[in-house]
Amino acid sequence: MKKLLVILAIGAFAACNNAAESTEAAAEKATEEVKAAGEAVKEEVKAAGDSLKAAGDSLKAAADSVVNK
Repeated sequence: MKKLLVILAIGAFAACNNAAESTEAAAEKATEEVKAAGEAVKEEVKAAGDSLKAAGDSLKAAADSVVNK
């Protein structure tokens, strides 16, 4: 009976150990996905900022041309 309990305890420990590793891998994967999403948002914001700056420059040039006429 003691041998059976020892075998079951070892099996339970091994099962828990593997579950922890798969949870860790899932957490790493989720972290990488969040980082990738963050980088994508960062690039979109940068592109929007560049577009807004270009629109501002265009508006300034138009205003300058009206003032100079």
